[in-house]
Amino acid sequence: MTTSTAHRAATSEEVAEEGGDSPVPAVPGVPPGTLARLGQGLRTVGSRSYWTTPRLVRGLTALSLAALIGLGATATTVLGGARDGTDTIGHQAAPQATRAADLYFALSDMDAQAANLLLVGADPDYATLRKQTVDTYEQRRDQADNDLQQAAQAAADDPAGQRAVQLVLGKLGSYEALVARAQLLEEQAKAPAGQPSPAALDAYRQATDLLRQQLLPAADQVTAANEATVGRVYTEQRDAMGSGWWWLLVGGLFALAALVGLQRVLTLRYHRVVNPALAAVTVLTGIVLVAGLYLVGRADDHLVTAKSDAYDSVIALSRARAVAYDMNADESRYLTDPSRAAAYEQAYFDQSQAIVRLDGATMAGYNAQLQSAANGYRSNHAAVPFGGYLGSELRNITFAGERDAAERVLTVFQDYQATDRTIRDLRNEGKLKDAVTLNTGLAKGQSNYEFEQLSTAMGDTIEINRKAMETAVAETDSDLDGTTAALAGGALALALGLTALGVRPRLREYR
Repeated sequence: MTTSTAHRAATSEEVAEEGGDSPVPAVPGVPPGTLARLGQGLRTVGSRSYWTTPRLVRGLTALSLAALIGLGATATTVLGGARDGTDTIGHQAAPQATRAADLYFALSDMDAQAANLLLVGADPDYATLRKQTVDTYEQRRDQADNDLQQAAQAAADDPAGQRAVQLVLGKLGSYEALVARAQLLEEQAKAPAGQPSPAALDAYRQATDLLRQQLLPAADQVTAANEATVGRVYTEQRDAMGSGWWWLLVGGLFALAALVGLQRVLTLRYHRVVNPALAAVTVLTGIVLVAGLYLVGRADDHLVTAKSDAYDSVIALSRARAVAYDMNADESRYLTDPSRAAAYEQAYFDQSQAIVRLDGATMAGYNAQLQSAANGYRSNHAAVPFGGYLGSELRNITFAGERDAAERVLTVFQDYQATDRTIRDLRNEGKLKDAVTLNTGLAKGQSNYEFEQLSTAMGDTIEINRKAMETAVAETDSDLDGTTAALAGGALALALGLTALGVRPRLREYR
């Protein structure tokens, strides 16, 4: 019994000396003794006696260098992503969306001019107007062709956008052929104003149905696809910059902590007040960290300006202008085709509501309710008592001169609506030629004049926001250009070099 007890005691002492208070359990697939040696190594590294001055300095130097490289990689990722996101919105998706809205507007105005040609007929009183209408039609056709070419290039990587563009390309020729046939039949019939020949009217019906049922929805699909891209990229980039700012801060503070720790070890172990090279690296790292955080915050501000403040207004007003041209065409269609007058009148009202939505409004009471809502807004800009595209814009006033421009849109929209009401009253009173003259006339107080004022006011407001968007994008491009990248790379290389230079003389003392 005594011998056995002594043997067990001796065995326990050997195990304790070899690396633990209890035997390390065997792990399948791991050679015997590996875990024991690993544990012994960890205990050795964790002991104070292991960390001699050279080892401590080398360890902290390696940690500092790794932290500096990590800081550089984080800054590159965050700022590069900010640049790419702003580039996608400012140089690709946003211009494509507004171009698609311009395509919608060009197609709508083509149809409005085609309807006006049928309205004026062969009446010699409208000879000058007829020529102007043909010229405008041709101008819009060229614009639509140009917009389509650019949209086709932009939609190269978007299958849905490609299909929509291809649909417009395929059907636009058919539409133009139908319009040309309607014009030819109208010229041959020599019909009076407001009374197109049945054959010409039938050809125009086919053309406008093709436009409204296929071409315009396809153009709107291209706009919507690009809007979705802008919204997705914007959300992703804001999230990335928000988290990236914190990652950059944490990485920078960690690098500073490592450098300060290394400086402290050198001070305590070598009895030196300061290491000039490491002090310079620490200051440089602090400067780079502050600059990086500032650039991320500034890029985020520019992204908000470009998208939320400017682009949202640009697209709302671009859509409003496109819808307005379709609305103007509905006004002409209403007079051109009596059998469809009720449908065109309802379409006109729907388009008006898309621009300025008034809850509970009717066609007959729209103008009075519009006047009341406009007066309410002018007395209190903080409350916009209507919706629609113009309501969205008036809730997003940001830039100098934008409110005056947007309020001008509201004023001329009211003028246009008042003129339209008069056109409908004249038609209902049997004064068709007077209604045609008021609808197609370009003099002040006539519909096309008022509509041109509306289009110009919308264009002016779009331009204010477009310039603001371009400025924000350009400032981000300038902040995060190749010069910034070169300076950041140079700062990182300098920091790494100075860190190595600062510790090298101290380590040479131990050779």
